[in-house]
Amino acid sequence: MRGGAGVIVALDAASLQEAMGIVDALGDDADFYKVGLELYTAVGPEVIAKLTDRKKRVFLDLKLHDIPNTVMRATRAASVLGVELLTVHAAGGAEMIQAAREGLSGDARLLAVTVLTSMDPEDLGTLWGRRVESVPEEVLRLAELARAAGAHGVVSAASEAPRVRALMGDDFLLVVPGIRPAGADRQDQKRVATPAHAVSSGADFLVIGRPVTRAHDPAAALRAVLAEIAGSARRSA
Repeated sequence: MRGGAGVIVALDAASLQEAMGIVDALGDDADFYKVGLELYTAVGPEVIAKLTDRKKRVFLDLKLHDIPNTVMRATRAASVLGVELLTVHAAGGAEMIQAAREGLSGDARLLAVTVLTSMDPEDLGTLWGRRVESVPEEVLRLAELARAAGAHGVVSAASEAPRVRALMGDDFLLVVPGIRPAGADRQDQKRVATPAHAVSSGADFLVIGRPVTRAHDPAAALRAVLAEIAGSARRSA
């Protein structure tokens, strides 16, 4: 499944008008978009219909985490919408992930979110109720659980990506968020990476939002990211 990293632009927008304005601004330079909780809650499935009407690929990032039957019904509904990727929390457990996979149809693929890029070892230790020495070890544990339960891939930070890739092999999808060009503000992210770092770490897809969508010239910002990815790929070839 490897063959170069792609870019998914995060539509972190509060309205359909704002979201489609970003799509218009990026034009043909972007063909894959992430629809997350903010936009989906504000607009609902209409935004997915608008994107697929324009032949754009959709990553529905709702990070589902509920009882297995509810999650299965949700992934079934998402598949009908024509999304290509959708997420559940790996912490929901094997039974929930299995149910999510059973709900899929068509070309939809399931990703399990391991540890949010906004979390560090202290945050994770508070969540788990035990001392966490290594976030990568927690990510690997959750990635193994997700694969065994039927997930097609995981979402993880670039810092953990090389070990996930080495353990899971090339046929396991690896999506890396928290992408920040060199010198960009980390904002609410704690485990971030430049595009070049994420590519060299083994990512299949890089998710980038505000550094592109909030830029003065979004199209130019995206082209700079794409150029950095292409340069990294050439150096590693």
